[in-house]
Order: sequence, then structure tokens, then C-alpha cells
Amino acid sequence: MTDMTYSDPNTTPPITQAVPLGLQHVLAMFASNVTPSIIVAGAAGLAFGGPEQIYLIQMAMLFAGVATLFQTVGIGPVGARLPIMQGTSFAFVGVLAGIAATMGLGVALTACIIGGVVHFILGAFIDKLRFLFPPLVIGLVILAIGLYLIPVAIKYAAGGAADFQMAAESFGSLMHWSVALTVIIVSLVLKFFTKGALSNAAILIGLLAGYALAWVLGMVSFGAVAGASWITSIQALPYGFEFNLGAVIAVTLVSIVSAIETVGDASATAKAGAQREATDQEIAGATYADGLGTAVAGVFGGLPNTSFSQNVGIVGMTGIMSRHVVTIAGLIMIVCGLVPKVGAVIASMPLPVLGGGVIVMFGMVASAGLNMLTEVNMTRRNMVIIAVSLAFGLGLNLVPTAVQYLPGVVKVLATSAVAPTALMAIVLNLVLPEDDVAPAH
Repeated sequence: MTDMTYSDPNTTPPITQAVPLGLQHVLAMFASNVTPSIIVAGAAGLAFGGPEQIYLIQMAMLFAGVATLFQTVGIGPVGARLPIMQGTSFAFVGVLAGIAATMGLGVALTACIIGGVVHFILGAFIDKLRFLFPPLVIGLVILAIGLYLIPVAIKYAAGGAADFQMAAESFGSLMHWSVALTVIIVSLVLKFFTKGALSNAAILIGLLAGYALAWVLGMVSFGAVAGASWITSIQALPYGFEFNLGAVIAVTLVSIVSAIETVGDASATAKAGAQREATDQEIAGATYADGLGTAVAGVFGGLPNTSFSQNVGIVGMTGIMSRHVVTIAGLIMIVCGLVPKVGAVIASMPLPVLGGGVIVMFGMVASAGLNMLTEVNMTRRNMVIIAVSLAFGLGLNLVPTAVQYLPGVVKVLATSAVAPTALMAIVLNLVLPEDDVAPAH
């Protein structure tokens, strides 16, 4: 958008450039930010397009903005004070959807609050834990997240079926798939045949195109939009405070992985925007902001926050390292979060529209994991770790009755895909001896 370069985080482009640049950051992450809340709300049995789901969408937007300000403006040691955009994390979706479906949103959100506090504490010694999470482990976890979520995306694209208040007989209909494929085709065309803001907002514009087609086909109802207010009423602990040790452990384990991802994003931001390494203070501050944002969001019904990698790409593309640009983006998200009509418009989006978008998004999550695994030397040892970790993680998720006699939350963890993959990868990486021999071809 500009050929000017601002490599110092404390500088600010002219306001005529800063506002469009901030909006560009919002467009790049908007769809990814609200999707986890929609999925977890569905798993919890909330009515699709209902007031409770709208509220969760509002909190996703509001606290993405608040967490971004923690990161860019900072409070004492909290915040990297780098142009890092925060948003609702996909990493927690599998675990939280399982907890919400079996134990309720009260247990899930309580686990988010406590997990956020633990995440915050990790900021004091995050460097000492990095040895547990080399690219092999992180790549496997991210790949497992993407592969776990892809069936959810296909289900949405096909219409959601009866458990999402869609007629079971219409599941997989040509009408549903025409809408989903419109989203995919428009997104891909814009992503690869345009540049700048259009390319960065490709998925969002694709969703709008699918939404328009769904409206033409009579799939959209604006009843909830008309009934939504203009100013949101924020509730503390909207589903109460329900402690469950297993749920807390599950969310905390994912929080550790999320913290390591944030370290990577902070490092990548410093490298992309200023061609330098992130300082220890910046890395600790980024982790503190992650944890604080997650804990505060959980109090009001928001899901865990993390740094968004796609926004690191914007910093690298524009050369604008200014943290104040991303502060503007955070303020835009806060405004969106305070207006329930925005959440109602998002909630009125038919599932096939969302399905088309998340097929691309979840596929990209899996691709990001594969990309990280390309940094790994594929020795026999590392290939065995990949094979066994994915076999356990995805296998138990696909055949949950294989662990049907495990106690409640342990079963949720075992069938979440992410937790068993991560645990198996960490343990095997620690105990198996190094092997420098590449596999025979």
C-alpha cells in the first residue's frame, strides 16, 4: 500500500496511511477470529444465529482488540510493543469443543481463565521451555489441528445437518455446495491474482460473495439482525465459574503450545519488519500479553487469544513495523465487538458460507504445520515420531469408542486429536535417541 518503510515500532505513518493499514490487518484476520467461537458455540448446543452465539461472536471481536492493545501498547512488562495482531486461537478449538459438548461452556470458559493465568506465568520462563517444542513437535501439533478441523469444515459446507438446525435431507445438496464453492473460488482468485488489501482480505471477500449468493437463494434470515441492539451488554462469567481439573489441564497444555507459537510470531515480526532478532524482553512481553488477553477474555465469554501469523506476513509485505498501526486495528476490533448488530450479521451467515471459508482456513492451518515440518531433517527417528504421534492423535479422534472406558475429561483429551498428538510427540522426542540416518528410498 505504500513504499515508505518504518522499521522502528515506535514510528507512525501519516494518519491517511495508518488507518487503511490498520484496516488491512483487520481484514486479514477477521474471518479466522470469529470462526472458533461459532464452532465451540455449535458444539455446546447453542442455537445457530441465536443471542448466545451472537454474544460469543461479539466477545471474540472485542477481546481480540483488547488483547492486541495489551500487545502493542503494553502495561508494564506486558506486551511486546511490536505490531502483533491478536485473535481467537484455532489451537484450542478441538479441546474446547469437546469440553463444551460434554461438560458445558461454564467448564470450558473457566478452564480458559485458569489456562490464561498459567499462560501469563509462562512469560517469566518461556525460554526454558522451548527445548520441549522444536519444529518437529510444533509442526506436528499444528498439522493435527488442521487435520482435526477439516471434517468440521466439510460438514459446514454441506449444510451442517440436523444438529445445527438444518434439515437433514438437505445436507450435501447442490445449493449448499454451490454457495461453499463460490466462497472458495472467489477467495482463491483474489488471493493469487490480486495484490495488497484485496489479496490479504481474500477469504473475507469470498465469504461476502458466498453470503450474497445465499441471500439470493433465500438462505439468509435477517430477523436476529433487526432484533439486535446497537450497544453490547458485557457480562462477567456469563456461564458461571465451574472448575474441572481435567479441563484445566487440557487447556493449559494447549496454552503452552500457543505460547511457543507466539514466541515464533514475535521473532518473525522483528525479523520481517526490522531485520533483527526479537529481544528477550519482547518475547516475554508477548507471552504475558497472550496469557492476560486469554484470561480476561475468558471472564467475559471470549475464547483464548494468540498472535496471528497472517498479520506477520502483512508487516513483511508492507515494510511497516509501526506498532501504532496495529493499535488502530485493535481499536477497530473493539468497536466491532461493542456493536451487537455486527455479531448478528455474522451469525446470520448460513453454514455453507462459513464452510467454504473454513475449508480454506483449516487447510491452511494443516499446510502451516507441514511447512514447519519441512525444517525437520527426515531421519528414521523423526519419521517414526511423526507416524506414531499422528496415528494416535487422529486415530483416537476417528474411533472414539476405542477409549470409551476412560473417565470423562480424559476421554475428551484422548479423542481431541491435538492433545494426544502433542503428548506423544513431546515424549518420543525426549526419549528416542538421535538418528542421523536418512530413510532409504
